[in-house]
Amino acid sequence: MGPDLGETLKALRTLREWSLTQAAERTGVSKAMLGQIERGESSPTVATLWKIATGFNVPFSRFFSAPAPQAATVVQRSGAVASWQQQSGSMQVTPLFPFDPQLGFDMLAIVLAAGASSHSSAHDRGVIEHVLVISGTLRLAVNEEWHTLEAGEGLRFQADCPHCYRNETGQPVHFQSLIHYPGGAKE
Repeated sequence: MGPDLGETLKALRTLREWSLTQAAERTGVSKAMLGQIERGESSPTVATLWKIATGFNVPFSRFFSAPAPQAATVVQRSGAVASWQQQSGSMQVTPLFPFDPQLGFDMLAIVLAAGASSHSSAHDRGVIEHVLVISGTLRLAVNEEWHTLEAGEGLRFQADCPHCYRNETGQPVHFQSLIHYPGGAKE
């Protein structure tokens, strides 16, 4: 996780002229937790950070990296973008490409530990997610309908509904997620 997570959160809140109470109402994250994150006193879980990104209508990678350069060709080096791990160690998310406002997408590499699950609240209307399993077996629920994805398989879905990632195996599952924000997400 980048050291500027609290600063990023405060800047987003200031830009929108939201109080901590308003930010809590929009994100579903308590006012106390948001304040602790802003002050650097607490490190949010992946699920909490998803709620914050969704509530502010910003890409998840906004909390990890600078906006993508406006070049036609971008080479992303391994380790060039911060990796962040949930405190429990059950999910690791690494932005592969920072949010690109021209293309409107985030691309993330995700590792879900053996036996772990992660619930995601609904993104804004029109957001589409593409999930591609690299290795392992992923169980993915979209609107409470479960899908099983093996290595090499993917699923595209409307992400403006609750969804859940689950690893029911004894090995980590590696997958990539491309989240498309059609004209809605802000840097």
